Amino acid sequence: MALAEICKISNAPYMRRTAWDLSDVEEDLKAHTSNLANPYTLAAPPFENPMHNLNLIQANADKTGIKIDFDHGTTTLGFKYKGGVILAVDSRATGGQYIGSQTMKKIVEINQFLLGTLAGGAADCVYWDRVLSKECRLHELRNKERISVAAASKIMANIAHEYKGMGLSMGMMLAGYDKRGPGLYYVDSEGSRTPGNLFSVGSGSLFAYGVLDSGYHWDLEDDVAQELGRRAIYHATFRDAYSGGIIRVYHMTPTGWIKISETDCMELHYKYEEQKAQAAAAAQ
Repeated sequence: MALAEICKISNAPYMRRTAWDLSDVEEDLKAHTSNLANPYTLAAPPFENPMHNLNLIQANADKTGIKIDFDHGTTTLGFKYKGGVILAVDSRATGGQYIGSQTMKKIVEINQFLLGTLAGGAADCVYWDRVLSKECRLHELRNKERISVAAASKIMANIAHEYKGMGLSMGMMLAGYDKRGPGLYYVDSEGSRTPGNLFSVGSGSLFAYGVLDSGYHWDLEDDVAQELGRRAIYHATFRDAYSGGIIRVYHMTPTGWIKISETDCMELHYKYEEQKAQAAAAAQ
């Protein structure tokens, strides 16, 4: 303490003795680990309402130059049919008009019988898909059987609901195969959870729906279903500036998922243009 007095830092906050009164310790722990009460929030900021801090940053955006509300762009789709579930996605990651990556992997392999897609904030989706992967594995260890697609989607929806209004940005699909057959659910950061046969999520989803609505039906053959997903994503990348890069197609079957293809959308553009020219020539 003598040296601290000489340096005139003896009254600094970090030099004060810690109060070891039990109530003071509990309050101090609560202030720094308040979110640890929720088992899903180990990586969360150590304060109760992260959205409050985000609002403060956004309110001062003109002064600081820090922008929080980025424009998100992507195109992902999934649909069930007699052969399982098809998932198709692009790979472009954007922040507003800035292209951050052309190789973002937007299908997360949670386990051999469960896949998740990413739309919204890439960091949010990737992190919570990893948490979901851990929870699914724990379910297998506890119950000696694979988790159902419905239960996995419910876990994700519960997590999202815990953070509703706190700045999460997620719009994901969960696809899998269990005892009930193929399953497909949409879950977003508002905590909503919707089962369905066909979904498309992202800024290019309207263009993808245009192709899907014209070609989708339950009795599709495997190769036709895979090409439908690939073509729908291509048309979205062609018309939506926020979508592009590599088009990935996965097929969920009773024996697990299969990666069908990874094709650059530029290659598909020339392929489809050639097919269109050949069809036009044959029609004349």
